[in-house]
Amino acid sequence: MTAKDEPRVKIAFDSWVLSSRLRHQGTYVYARNLIAEFKKLARTDPELSFCLFHSPRAANDANTIAPDGNFELSPSWWLSRDRLWRLGGASLAASREQADLIFSPTSNILPLGAVPVVSAVHDVTPRVLPTHSRKVNLMQRFMLRSACKFSRAIITGSECSKRDMINFYGVPEGKISVVPYGFDETIFNDRAPDVERRNALQKRFGLTKPYVWHHGVIQPRKNLVRLIEAYRLMLSRSRNLEFDLVLAGPLGWEYQEIVASAADGAGQGGRVVLTGPLDDDDLVCLLKGATLVIVPSLYEGFCLPMVEAMACGVACVAADASCLPEVSGGVLKYFDPRSVDDMASCMKSVLDSDGCRRGLAERGKKRSAAYSWRRCADETLQVLRKHSRA
Repeated sequence: MTAKDEPRVKIAFDSWVLSSRLRHQGTYVYARNLIAEFKKLARTDPELSFCLFHSPRAANDANTIAPDGNFELSPSWWLSRDRLWRLGGASLAASREQADLIFSPTSNILPLGAVPVVSAVHDVTPRVLPTHSRKVNLMQRFMLRSACKFSRAIITGSECSKRDMINFYGVPEGKISVVPYGFDETIFNDRAPDVERRNALQKRFGLTKPYVWHHGVIQPRKNLVRLIEAYRLMLSRSRNLEFDLVLAGPLGWEYQEIVASAADGAGQGGRVVLTGPLDDDDLVCLLKGATLVIVPSLYEGFCLPMVEAMACGVACVAADASCLPEVSGGVLKYFDPRSVDDMASCMKSVLDSDGCRRGLAERGKKRSAAYSWRRCADETLQVLRKHSRA
């Protein structure tokens, strides 16, 4: 390759978020899908290249990703040392690769050094709704503040998160680009699920009744204790309703109260099923079999599970909080996430009406068409090109 033919912009992709322990979290899904789209874009643009860091010593799924033309894998020992990577190793690795820019799909690397950083800051959870120990939260807040202050530019998924960064950290409005995320249309769609797989899964989890569904990491921000209380309140008010409640997803952090709540009231009627982590095929099969999807989160930056449910054409209700009405386009039915009574009433009103569920499913499906990972990648790349030092 001659100097004339060499790519003019080289973007280093921070792979910290691909740690195997983060596999079921939204930031991991975000990064994996952008990598897939960036690979496609690099094939058709000779003036663009990417390097993705990996280390055989690290439990990181970057090790499973194949290079592809101008999308290269770059080994870095630093990646196997979590704290060193986040506090300077990523910048050193990018400088060694002569990258023009680092793209960090989270706010978890310190954006200092010779190579400018564009960070994806998905939300300001450590500031508005901390759920970890004081020590962990202080570290999260330090990294978040640093990303907001020192990143060359910031990408986020919603206007809600943009406002939060402006209000809490004084980030200039022009520094933040809102780039909505996407969903995998090959998985999350309204095609009928495989009947044999669905029957096997329902048997595996003892699902003999219709069910209300939630999927996501089991953790306090998802507001699942109130959901369980609202579900049981709804059943106590309407003896004719016979539904299980399915909480699909891995145990995350501070989940003990949620698990205890699911078990403690089992004799009150209704059954709460925690499935644990599911692969995409099993998850979407059960999701499509749900009568109703509920998203009771207290705070979100975008909420991929809500968009995935809408894309599957399943009736969905959501909290009237943070970005959820914005991302769903106001087409769903909403409730106060801090009111058990309001949540119970919302679920009951939808479960009582076939017409209401059909309307929610149709409007949600139509709204979901606004989102795609290709569009997200295209708009993200525009931001990266603009702020590259090349």
